[in-house]
Amino acid sequence: MPIHTKSIKIFAPATVANLSCGFDVLGCCLDTVGDEMVISISSTPGTRITKIEGANLPLDTKKNVAGVAVEALLENYDSEIGVEIEIYKKIKAGSGIGSSAASSAGAVWAVNQLLGGPFTHQELIAFAMKGEKLASGNAHADNVAPALMGGFTLVRSYTPLDVIKLHTPQDLMITVIHPLIEVKTSDSRSVLKQKVMLKKAIQQWGNLGGFISGLYTEDYDLIGRSLEDVIIEPLRSILIPEYDNVKQAAIAQGALGCGISGSGPSIYALSKGADTAEKVANAIREVYKKTAVSFDIHISKINTQGIKII
Repeated sequence: MPIHTKSIKIFAPATVANLSCGFDVLGCCLDTVGDEMVISISSTPGTRITKIEGANLPLDTKKNVAGVAVEALLENYDSEIGVEIEIYKKIKAGSGIGSSAASSAGAVWAVNQLLGGPFTHQELIAFAMKGEKLASGNAHADNVAPALMGGFTLVRSYTPLDVIKLHTPQDLMITVIHPLIEVKTSDSRSVLKQKVMLKKAIQQWGNLGGFISGLYTEDYDLIGRSLEDVIIEPLRSILIPEYDNVKQAAIAQGALGCGISGSGPSIYALSKGADTAEKVANAIREVYKKTAVSFDIHISKINTQGIKII
């Protein structure tokens, strides 16, 4: 039997990626929903996933995003060590709020903590992206980055990897409705076009610049005006029941903006203040009560810490 020399239990938060104007480059971190994981360093070299609760996921290291991410880290570590992983899933797979990212990012963050912190955030993001590639076929960082760094993050470049933590206005709240249907990231990517009109691209990067400026100046009106997606949302929204009605209801109750969370089916809305976020939650709840689709709703502050020991 392996001898455990160190062990920690962590909270690996859910995340919202894209945020309308930042496809594959913007993300933010939630604090009210996330997975729990127990990571142990053992005397037997290699990575083992010993327990999974809450989801039907593979224990095979090469088929599990957490295992793949940790293996990438260990390939870059000087000594041979063993890692054992327990995963307690609270984020549903295919939810659009970073289920695979929580496992990938949580695992590498915890191992790095146990080893005394030899790797930087940028390096951990790169390792966690290996898990994302397994999950969706695309090594994107817009979920793992905010999980690891907290708050809002911008992937300025993928080659080389350059991720920046952005400012978080104190009163910014996020409401997420998760219709309990599954939209796989790989499927939602298949509907996207590889070429976009220059006119739409200009509009989109103007919104991205406006959004980031709004975060730093805490200009909530500017944040709201910038939460517009003219490229991805028109193609993906048709996969999500009642999308347009949810968006209209959220805006009517004072949301700054509303859009698809990640690849869907979750829908997010940003608001100024907890009262507005609650009103938005009530309004979008009423929209989905009229359907046969079950759903979860989360209201959260922006988690500026990211993954943490519990």
